[in-house]
Amino acid sequence: MTKPIGVLVMAYGTPGAPEEIEPYYTRIRHGHPPTPELLDDLIRRYDAIGGISPLAKLTRDQVDGIEAALEVESPGGYLVRFGAKYTEPSIEAAAAALAASCDLVVGLVLTPHQASLGSMQYHERAALAFAETDVSYVAIPSWYDLPAFAALQGQRLEAALGKLTPHQRDNAHVLFTAHSLPEKILETGDPYPDQVKESGALIAAAAGVSTWSVAWQSAGRTRDPWIGPSILDELPRLQSDGATAVIACAVGFVSDHLEVLFDLDVEAQKVADELGLTFGRTESLNADPAFIAVLVSAIVRAQRGN
Repeated sequence: MTKPIGVLVMAYGTPGAPEEIEPYYTRIRHGHPPTPELLDDLIRRYDAIGGISPLAKLTRDQVDGIEAALEVESPGGYLVRFGAKYTEPSIEAAAAALAASCDLVVGLVLTPHQASLGSMQYHERAALAFAETDVSYVAIPSWYDLPAFAALQGQRLEAALGKLTPHQRDNAHVLFTAHSLPEKILETGDPYPDQVKESGALIAAAAGVSTWSVAWQSAGRTRDPWIGPSILDELPRLQSDGATAVIACAVGFVSDHLEVLFDLDVEAQKVADELGLTFGRTESLNADPAFIAVLVSAIVRAQRGN
């Protein structure tokens, strides 16, 4: 009997309830509990978006959508499991479940771009988990360059721009944003910054946008410098350069979560309001069937060795 193709879908993970915030924060700090001040600040951010992030549910919806779409593609041909970097089920637990039933596993991270401190850390953990098995592991390092992804994001960008008045649109600037990473990745030629910029170019072309740039958000609170410019620094610069509206396209994120709902909808919006600058963003992809189809195409392409 032919074994199914395994699909390991991976994501960062997020607390699913308020009482899970502190242990989650401790885990992402590699076992070091946060100070009361840091914990209070994180709780404040979650409170500002309703008490907890919708990311856990949205990720489940995405995984369920991938599973359903692959079942249509090939009934009984795929086995899908989810593994998180910082919550349960872990990447290792999901890998063990797949290893029991599959000879080939395709790994997909729910982030479009390749980064040594991002997608590749997930794949490294997955590959290590399969190392003592007979499973062949095929990693998808990035999938931002799929034409359907740029087309879908371009549609969302057009929709966001369509909400502006004619005057605002004439003086609008689009910022493609992604999670900042420490500048030290630049020393090794990490492809992440260039891929984010290429994403912006592909989406801007799809939407017919000529006035755009890349900004970074959600930098960590460490002593090391992080990639810039920050979106919070770019907003006043753009306003002084004559922009009357800024639309953010959070190309580095695929779901509504803290980095979108707080860092953009609350923090960046507050700065824009203080500047008298109209600010908006594109709708997140979440579990849109059109987005699920993009992910499924990446999985099928990798499975076939294309």
